[in-house]
Amino acid sequence: MTEPISSNTPEQAGVLIVGAGPAGLTLALDLAGRGVPCHVVEATEERGANPRCNTTSARSMEIFRRLGLADDIRRAGLPQDHPTSIHYRTTLNGEEIYRLDLPASRDVLDGAGKQDWPTPEPQHRISQLFLEPILERRATALPGVTLERGTRLVGLRPYDSHVEAVVESAGALRTLHCAYVVGCDGARSTVRRQLGIRYEGVDAIQQFVSTLYRSPALGRLAARDRAWTYWTYGRRISSLIAIDGGELWLHHVAFGPEHDTGAEDPEALLRDAVGESVPHEVLGVVRWTGRRLVAQRYRERRVFLAGDAAHLWIPVGGFGMNAGIQDAAALGWMLAAVHHGWAPAELLDAYELERKPVGEQFARAVGAAAHQAFADFPPGIHRPGAEGARARAEFARRLAVSEPPRYSPDGFSFGYHYAGSPLVVGGQQQPDIAMGTYLRRAQPGFRLPHAWLDDDRSVLDVLGPGFTLLRTDPGVSTAAWKAAAGALGVPLSVADLPAEHSDRYPAELLLVRPDSHVAWMGGADADPGALLHTATGRAAARRP
Repeated sequence: MTEPISSNTPEQAGVLIVGAGPAGLTLALDLAGRGVPCHVVEATEERGANPRCNTTSARSMEIFRRLGLADDIRRAGLPQDHPTSIHYRTTLNGEEIYRLDLPASRDVLDGAGKQDWPTPEPQHRISQLFLEPILERRATALPGVTLERGTRLVGLRPYDSHVEAVVESAGALRTLHCAYVVGCDGARSTVRRQLGIRYEGVDAIQQFVSTLYRSPALGRLAARDRAWTYWTYGRRISSLIAIDGGELWLHHVAFGPEHDTGAEDPEALLRDAVGESVPHEVLGVVRWTGRRLVAQRYRERRVFLAGDAAHLWIPVGGFGMNAGIQDAAALGWMLAAVHHGWAPAELLDAYELERKPVGEQFARAVGAAAHQAFADFPPGIHRPGAEGARARAEFARRLAVSEPPRYSPDGFSFGYHYAGSPLVVGGQQQPDIAMGTYLRRAQPGFRLPHAWLDDDRSVLDVLGPGFTLLRTDPGVSTAAWKAAAGALGVPLSVADLPAEHSDRYPAELLLVRPDSHVAWMGGADADPGALLHTATGRAAARRP
């Protein structure tokens, strides 16, 4: 811990967010939208060139829809007519094994087939290279958000009433007096290390070499049968990901957990995946380890962890970044509720109780998916004639089971839940989250299911910024709810749902939280005061 100089008068910083990646920027956007001032510090002067995550999940897109960013994000990344399909080939110019044909962003923007969507915002394939600037531009334009690049955290002093954070900019130390601090500063989180919190789990699942190339020639080869990702099975299993739909390509190559990747040549790896040499320029190489780790704790007094600072796992579908965005949505409304005084500080205890079990379940599921993705492939797929065709057909049958849920992981978007949370009434014990499955029916603790209304809005669009009471029976009075919310100072909106959706919302009344998760479902005989006490953490605060 670096001591500030004695003349360093603390600055007031509201909520300090350490890290300006997707989790930190989403939290800043959420807090600003709820009227909570926040200060973001980011150690790097400029954004990194490594594309990293390349998928924004449907749940993340729903969160960005609430923040008014979904259309901007959907128009960025790949060209709007570029398919988001996944192809599996022996090499890029070799034999096709299997394919998942998926739509382009233009199809989603045009609403093609939207009546069957489980969400108003399907997932979007976009590199972090394009996503982060959109989030940062919007965040820095909002009142109440301050962002400092080139400023790193060097020390923390958590107290019961506040946190003192010491930051360094251009060699000068300053002390920030913060209401709360949130560490969104990644796998090497300074916040986590300052708190003495360790990761737990599997430290090495796979070794990877990831290379960013500029190659118009590769783009021309791929244009013969366009896709977003090409899995290839040459000497090693690898994936070629289209970043801009033309000349930018990210190439991930997987190796065993003990493999020393230092001697692996990115030039040879690309040639092996394509099946021939192609002109290209190497823009960056990252040699890294895929892990399955979750922090021991997500909180220490007034300091919280989110994103990769809280959980780190092998990125087989962008699940780490998207779980971090979910962390931000969960923590944002809680911090705002306490800041504005309509919930006690004990509400914040629920953040770890809700998000840590989700992180642990995601870690297990992602680990299993990674094992499938990087399992050995049949060597016969490269053989000519009938023998090779049989091997490819057998492999395709295996891929047809493992790959669709990995690339359309609705269970991760819509099936994660807080059924065991102290803020949820009526939650039932649930099995572990499954990547590809979920129940499209409202349940306590789960995200409210989507349905289109007559005015072409989603049910999610009618939710207010605070709690929302949804009514499926217009004959049920909501007067007692409004009175109870008014007495507690809890912001409460009321909206009616059409009767034709009663199978999806099987209760007369549903109380929905600011993060669009269902806090309670029931009928007219409910006690609104008691339910709002529980949903806002007051019941927990009263416990001895």
